[in-house]
Amino acid sequence: MSSTDLAPDLTPTDIGEPHVAHIAPAADVNRAYVTGEAITALCGMVFVPTRDPERYPVCDACKAVLDQIRSGRTGSN
Repeated sequence: MSSTDLAPDLTPTDIGEPHVAHIAPAADVNRAYVTGEAITALCGMVFVPTRDPERYPVCDACKAVLDQIRSGRTGSN
């Protein structure tokens, strides 16, 4: 019997100069700034945070997911 560990594919999908700022958990962003590793945004985009996100508009898909998360926490649907 063999066991295979599957690791998520964290190959950056947002390469080059960013056009939008993605939203990701703060702990992941802080870790990525220190280690340089790729993280996954709420929209599913895999990226390495390297630039000041204040310079870019927020990703619409990330914003929509965050709004859904927030509405679920307050109990309003």
